[in-house]
Amino acid sequence: MQVMRWAISYPDRLDHAIVIAAAPKLSAQNIAFNEIARQSITSDPDFHAGRYYDYNTYPKKGLMLARMVGHVTYLSDNAMRDKFGKDAIEGNFGRDLRSGKLNFSYDVDFQVESYLKYKGETFSSQFDANTYLLITKTLDYFDPAIDYDFDLSKAFADSQCKFLVISFSSDWRFPPERSREIVDVLLKARKPVSYLEVEADQGHDAFLLPIPRYIKALKSYLGKVANDIAEQEAMPGGNADES
Repeated sequence: MQVMRWAISYPDRLDHAIVIAAAPKLSAQNIAFNEIARQSITSDPDFHAGRYYDYNTYPKKGLMLARMVGHVTYLSDNAMRDKFGKDAIEGNFGRDLRSGKLNFSYDVDFQVESYLKYKGETFSSQFDANTYLLITKTLDYFDPAIDYDFDLSKAFADSQCKFLVISFSSDWRFPPERSREIVDVLLKARKPVSYLEVEADQGHDAFLLPIPRYIKALKSYLGKVANDIAEQEAMPGGNADES
């Protein structure tokens, strides 16, 4: 989404734009998840209206909950099943128990609970709460079509770059159909665009992982970019800095 904004706001600065696991704007569901995360943070007694450092503290529990909610949405059902239940064929379906038996308590029983708690605690000690609030709100507000009569193709009218759009089959937070919306808009604007939907079970997190087809596509595209630059350098008066 940041790359799309650059392509719109600085059309003469970009030669190539690679848009991965994105959307033209957030869905209502995505905004709802972000709001739950923000409420988790702002309702923490240690939030102190955002001035928690003045009190030598920070909203740890709120950040933990925000990260736990977010992390669940980044994974697919299959990814969680593979990570937390290796014997899914026997009907476990990602329900591995830490102690091997049910304790019938509100302590951490399942491996997935332990994993989310660990992720939440790690994140809470490394990420600033106000920054989290601002980033998620920025994502919520992102809609460049607003400035162009709600026609996103007009927003890309001056863009001079080539586009590569990539989505992942199991990404339910930013599903392939949202990436295809971007492709359709770019085609309407008569911009050069390539599209790839990668079959992957890892959900939204797939964009961070070395999936062979994904890596091959990126290498191929970036290799073409490098070749184009080399050809420009080889031309009389060529200047690589212009690319």
